Amino acid sequence: MAQAPDARDVTRQARVREDESLVIAHQLVPADQLEWRVSTPGGPGGQHANRSRTRVVVSLDLERVSLSEPLRQRLIDALGPVARSSASRFRSQAQNRRAALEQLAERLAEAAAERAPRRATAPTRASRERRLEDKRSRGRVKESRRLRED
Repeated sequence: MAQAPDARDVTRQARVREDESLVIAHQLVPADQLEWRVSTPGGPGGQHANRSRTRVVVSLDLERVSLSEPLRQRLIDALGPVARSSASRFRSQAQNRRAALEQLAERLAEAAAERAPRRATAPTRASRERRLEDKRSRGRVKESRRLRED
């Protein structure tokens, strides 16, 4: 029986290269197709957080990216037309940039994985009997709560 991919399979589906390009399901997404935005991270942190532009958002327009059509359609169905990821947990913009890119790669890998279609199965005899017994039991409980006129 086919199951959803585990973490090892997903990490094989996408990875980040040194030049900040992505490899998704053995297909290259050049770094110039990624859109980067930086801003102040917000929240507590005093002057450093208020003045430093360390929060990073990376976006990938899935409708324009150079991928095979079936893979592109799976990604769009799962993530929408634009996949985004942001990071602001580090004080360094470079570290947040790497973290956002890795997070985006994970999301893309998860969406790129082909899922086995679910096969409908009939309930077993035992499960049907358990269900009916539970219904009878609940009925007895409700019946015991009724007021009886004598």
